Amino acid sequence: MDGYELTIGKLSDQTGVKIETIRYYEKIGLMPAPPRTESGRRMYNGALADRLRFIRRGRELGFSLDDIRTLLGLEDRKPTCAEVFDITSAHVDLIRTKISDLKKLEKTLSTVANGCKRYKTPDCAIIETLFS
Repeated sequence: MDGYELTIGKLSDQTGVKIETIRYYEKIGLMPAPPRTESGRRMYNGALADRLRFIRRGRELGFSLDDIRTLLGLEDRKPTCAEVFDITSAHVDLIRTKISDLKKLEKTLSTVANGCKRYKTPDCAIIETLFS
């Protein structure tokens, strides 16, 4: 196990990924099962830390676990640059749709909130709007 000097706790500290999440990624195959010491302790190396950072960054950018699996080339083969572009473009389109939906939501809620008289009674225009 030369080069495998990181315990799961140290890997977590280095990458900012919680221990439970690391175990989950191993369970679903995003991270390979690491070698273990005779006592059963998982041990990781720098390459596995890099892979975990890639997964974390992909999740921070909103990529699905399936997209990350494809980007890592875990399916059948490493993706081509064109395939990575297609995945990224589809993700950007999804983000733009979410932004548009959030802007509509903001406008609706702002209109409702601005119509509130802020009376000190249980009658509330916001609650009435939610029921309609």
